[in-house]
Amino acid sequence: MGYRPNLPHERALDGALPTWHFRERHSREVAAPPERALAAFRETSAAEMPVARLLFRLRGLRPTSTGTLLDAMRAAGFQPFGDDVLTLVGRPWRPGGGRRAVDDFASFAEPGWAKMAMDFRAVPIRGGSRLETETRVYLTDASSRRRFAGYWLVVRPFSGAVRRSWLAAARRRAESPVPVL
Repeated sequence: MGYRPNLPHERALDGALPTWHFRERHSREVAAPPERALAAFRETSAAEMPVARLLFRLRGLRPTSTGTLLDAMRAAGFQPFGDDVLTLVGRPWRPGGGRRAVDDFASFAEPGWAKMAMDFRAVPIRGGSRLETETRVYLTDASSRRRFAGYWLVVRPFSGAVRRSWLAAARRRAESPVPVL
């Protein structure tokens, strides 16, 4: 079974994927209020993070130089789950990712698939905020868990690089005295 934490506070992500087999979290302190940090994360474009843009392209995502990364993810099949959660059902261990649209992400349980969810939020801290992102993956059967484990062993460092790059770009945007275009 998946892991269910005993957290003192709930995240929006808990509504989409309360249990998981794999998880990755990243955060970055930002010298800006939470609202500004979160807006900067939402508005970050691929042009602001060339290495991540390359990694996205290698994975089959085609962010434009003018659109946001969130727009690119939605165009690639990620579906919103509330305001700050994106979800996807797929088979990332296959070329092309085997993405599949589902009507009810939370209850989807067909064997052979990965349920993936990512959230982002800004938490107030002294002097600004902490911008956070968490990615969770739940596999619907043992065979998928084995396949994903091998895939994740190779991909995880690059996945983390994208998240860290995104957070760094959002920080630069949020802390910039001049709006980033």
